[in-house]
Amino acid sequence: MVYGLGNAGLTAYGAQVLNWLGQQGAVIATVGTGFLSAIVASVMNNMPATLVGALAIDQAQVPAATRELMIYANVIGNDLGPKFTPIGSLATLLWLHVLAEKDYKISWGQYIKIGLLITPPVLLVTLLALVFWLPLLPS
Repeated sequence: MVYGLGNAGLTAYGAQVLNWLGQQGAVIATVGTGFLSAIVASVMNNMPATLVGALAIDQAQVPAATRELMIYANVIGNDLGPKFTPIGSLATLLWLHVLAEKDYKISWGQYIKIGLLITPPVLLVTLLALVFWLPLLPS
């Protein structure tokens, strides 16, 4: 599926977006990559979205330090992005099913409303922490 999406041009388009983000500086590149990854993961599923993001980052022509930030931002975005919608993660769909069987129903609307309220600020803070933390690590 991932290579099929790549052959259809998704990773090339993603690389173009990442090239533009990479020209905007470390903060914008990191936050943009993380949010882009999160959005893709929320509608596609986090596992293939992580791979699509990795292929797009590999194709992007960005400096090495920016590439490293984008790699981590892709992982973070794909970790938190499925919290926007229930379809972003198979585990969430299974958990909602288990809860429904125990007569605790959470509608997709409720899930999305809470997910969109809580997840973006957590994602933003995490990505900003990455921008300032990663350069402090010894090479």
